[in-house]
Amino acid sequence: MTGPLQDLLVVDLSRALAGPHATMMLGDLGARVIKVETPHGGDDTRGWGPPFRWPADGSHAGHRVDDVHPESTYFLSANRNKESIALDLKDDDDRAVLTRLIDRADILVENFRTGVLDRLGFGQAHLEKLNPRLITLSISGFGHDGPEGGRAGYDQIAQGEAGLMSLTGSRPDDPQKVGTPISDLLAGMYGAFGLMSALHERGRTGRGQVVRTSLLAATVGVHGFQGTRWTVAGQVGRAQGNHHPSVSPYGLFRCADGVVQIAVGSEGLWHDFCAGFGLDPDLPGLTTNPERVPRHEEVIAIVEQAFSGWSVEPLLVRLAEIGVPAGRIRSLDEVYTWDQTASQGLLIDVDHHSLGTVTLPGPPLRFFAPDGAETTPGGHRAPPVLDEHGEQVREWLDQS
Repeated sequence: MTGPLQDLLVVDLSRALAGPHATMMLGDLGARVIKVETPHGGDDTRGWGPPFRWPADGSHAGHRVDDVHPESTYFLSANRNKESIALDLKDDDDRAVLTRLIDRADILVENFRTGVLDRLGFGQAHLEKLNPRLITLSISGFGHDGPEGGRAGYDQIAQGEAGLMSLTGSRPDDPQKVGTPISDLLAGMYGAFGLMSALHERGRTGRGQVVRTSLLAATVGVHGFQGTRWTVAGQVGRAQGNHHPSVSPYGLFRCADGVVQIAVGSEGLWHDFCAGFGLDPDLPGLTTNPERVPRHEEVIAIVEQAFSGWSVEPLLVRLAEIGVPAGRIRSLDEVYTWDQTASQGLLIDVDHHSLGTVTLPGPPLRFFAPDGAETTPGGHRAPPVLDEHGEQVREWLDQS
């Protein structure tokens, strides 16, 4: 692969989602990512399902599931643009292979429980001795230190502990998790950002360093205005469904045959909205956003009454005409068949070792030269089967 990171070698010791998402981001941009997996089943997510996808050649027919392994769609979501090598880190020969990889690497990513890497003989002091330029990303559940440092973390537990679930749901007594493993994904994204910062600093100093983040830190990091709502104003945000706690009207509203979402983010838009639907923008107590927010139930009733005679499609057209940001609620099949999604490069076809050609969600970044020509990396690798590149990696180590 080509790309802005094509000269980097990444050793990926992580599993599940946070670490693999970070390394996939690096692989998307051209880095060579070598994923180190246990020989006994590989990454945990290889077994997370259903749904699974069986080999394209039908080789599973007549076999027990234990004999022929399907591919987990969960694993496929986080491991494109990587190579796989199976190593038993308790085996001396395999540990020697890992040592040789680390010696050549720019980046190492791990999300073991605190202390595991030390017990395996690859603690930070040893890593620095092996490769002083190595940058390590270490992702934990709740932090590596502090009163609960080293505590195991899984996404939904972190969403709850980090306050996100208290902000999500139809009402305060209805906490809900986000529909994707957002704490894991955010930790991976923050981790990748930290790695790029450390690489930039290495360009000045010539030395590596350790970057740490956690599911807790990443989730607190996106509290946004809900965080300062408490730290500055002393207000505890609570779940209140599909309406904004600080802007009104902003959220989901019923119409004649469905729902639409609108975002009236300024007083100018409020006046345009009211003019477009025959409403009085100067109703007592609703003239300004600070007045409307505490009376959002009244605002919802007014807006839904105005929308009651409209179907979704003509309503969206009308909202566009008057300049009010609006949208529908799409199911995922609608998202992935939407021409706008395809136009942004968010679908890629890859040739998988056992599944044949499969379509995956694509990287969310695009690159352009100053003259406008697109330079976004292409030629993506399919997620690997377990140890798909083990022999190839060993041969490369022997030759280099």
